[in-house]
Amino acid sequence: MLSCKKDKVTYEATPYELEIPSHFPQMIIPEDNPMTVEGVELGRKLFYETLLSGDNSISCAECHAPSSAYSDPNQFSTGIDGIQGGRNSMALINLGWNQAFFWDGRAKTLEEQILIPVEDPIEMHETWTNAVSELSASIEYRNMFFKAFGDGGIDSTRVAKAIAQFLRTMISGSSKYDVMYKFENGLSLNSTEQGIYTTVTPSEWAGYDLFKSLNGADCFHCHNGPLMQVHKFSNNGLDATFSDLGRGGVTGNPNDNGKFKVPTLRNIAYSAPYMHDGRLATLDDVINHYSNFIQMSPTIDPLIEFAGQGGVQLDALEKDLLKQFLMTLSDENFVNNPDFQEPK
Repeated sequence: MLSCKKDKVTYEATPYELEIPSHFPQMIIPEDNPMTVEGVELGRKLFYETLLSGDNSISCAECHAPSSAYSDPNQFSTGIDGIQGGRNSMALINLGWNQAFFWDGRAKTLEEQILIPVEDPIEMHETWTNAVSELSASIEYRNMFFKAFGDGGIDSTRVAKAIAQFLRTMISGSSKYDVMYKFENGLSLNSTEQGIYTTVTPSEWAGYDLFKSLNGADCFHCHNGPLMQVHKFSNNGLDATFSDLGRGGVTGNPNDNGKFKVPTLRNIAYSAPYMHDGRLATLDDVINHYSNFIQMSPTIDPLIEFAGQGGVQLDALEKDLLKQFLMTLSDENFVNNPDFQEPK
């Protein structure tokens, strides 16, 4: 009698083509986590998956709401045990270009960052063993992981890789600011952008000039280019002494005390409250801080050139113009993109 043997089922994932704006740098994708259609789909589902929390009550999206540019509108997020954290949840925007993660930079890769909140006792407070067990009990998830990664089943590394793939698709690059940036740098505008360009007001241009001026708002040292951030940690004068050491708590270097990751300003109108601890409730508060309330300390960023006088001392008109420019960083297409929101 001839014996029958089933052929081993294989599945080759479909490469995912990122839509990177023409004025952006190329995104470096980790060699061990290439982008695939199936991986992104899985990551999106996992981002909204409550099974990753200890009592199955919250997902990653709980602290990263679409309407808040994927940040938390609350000053501090509350975990499953009713415990509040001590920092504001950062907006998830253009993470594929970031080089460090969390306010203190303790994670070097996006994949590493994703692993941490699940086990954090004041956040999702779950073990990866339990989370993987619950995901593995789902036929749907077993099939999705197989299509995304092939043989090998489900583990925490693959969960992190899938969510990272999804987060790398969350690109914001279609605000009014992008049109202004392309125009001033001599880059061609498509027909839609040409229409947007005609709506840029003199006040918005004036606010942009202030933003870049050494003798104006002096913001561009830390926020510039298409990403509207630089890769650094900075003490921006919030405190004279530090209850939260920030980067210094990670490195142990006193010269890093009070320094935190410089965030992007993209979609800043959506992502209140502001600063690492969410202490500033409004954009006006942020502008007033840099204008009048800088606190001196040994690690103050030397690029805050007017720190010794409390800030750049903008008058009421200048503050209004600067705010009008900051509003041009709003990207409604990003905030409302159905591809980033919870799958039906």
